[in-house]
Amino acid sequence: RPPGEAVMSTIARARRRASLARAWKQFRAHRAGMAGLGILVVFAVVAVLAPVLFPPETISVTQATGKPLSPPSPGFPLGTDDAGRSILALIAWGARVSLVVGISATVISMLIGTTVGIASGHYRSLIGSALERLTDWFLVIPFLPLAIVLATVLGEGSTLVIIVVIGVTSWAGTARLIRAQTLSVEGRPYLERARALGAGNWHQMTRHVLPNVMPLVLANTTLTVAIAILSETTLSFLGLGDPLRPSWGATLDAAFSNGAVSSGAWWWIGPPGLCVVLVVLSFTLIGRALETIVNPRLGAR
Repeated sequence: RPPGEAVMSTIARARRRASLARAWKQFRAHRAGMAGLGILVVFAVVAVLAPVLFPPETISVTQATGKPLSPPSPGFPLGTDDAGRSILALIAWGARVSLVVGISATVISMLIGTTVGIASGHYRSLIGSALERLTDWFLVIPFLPLAIVLATVLGEGSTLVIIVVIGVTSWAGTARLIRAQTLSVEGRPYLERARALGAGNWHQMTRHVLPNVMPLVLANTTLTVAIAILSETTLSFLGLGDPLRPSWGATLDAAFSNGAVSSGAWWWIGPPGLCVVLVVLSFTLIGRALETIVNPRLGAR
């Protein structure tokens, strides 16, 4: 590689490292964002260590050792369900499903939304109009009925089906946001110079538009993860989740189906619901902090 190109590559890497260090410093100064990150780290550690802290037999219906619907006790800090399984073990194992589904579905949603948003903002022809109408269609159709229909059509409930359903049905908002940013970037002088120098559509979208919309994509990702986790909880609560894997939504569904409210088994309902609230809150706080970093004008209000 020519010496000049190697020097430019080194300078670019140094600038990226400096930019990341500056962003991390700004994020650390955001107390709410750091609180959200701390909550998320705790749940992530619990999810990773779930098989170590609670062996698989502790969540097995046939191998449960606790007394059914037992209130919190030293042996079972959060009580047991109707099968005698530890609620704490179900929550720990459920964190794995909720986080995996939330993050995986968000990746699918971001890929589709970013691609459609950039393409619909860049192309002003029939392609752009068709993508914009497709985005409007997904925005108009209510999420829950569409997700239920897709989950039913795709077959028996499984984690992969839930990931695909949430990812395919939640990209429209991101596409609309990225399209608006793409239209703003497209009007800048350096894009006009690139077109004048003969840059093709692919070069313009990947080398000029995408780097400018990526901060917005990353900030929106954390907010979308929270929505995806809520969606997984909702679908599992409706009985469309994976019956072989415990999740917070499935635990709540089992609690309501077996009369936990009427029997006063608050420990079967409260902790899983609180976990959903805390994880969603953590991603929301992180997303708001990243929004402030990406758009400093928000922090000045």
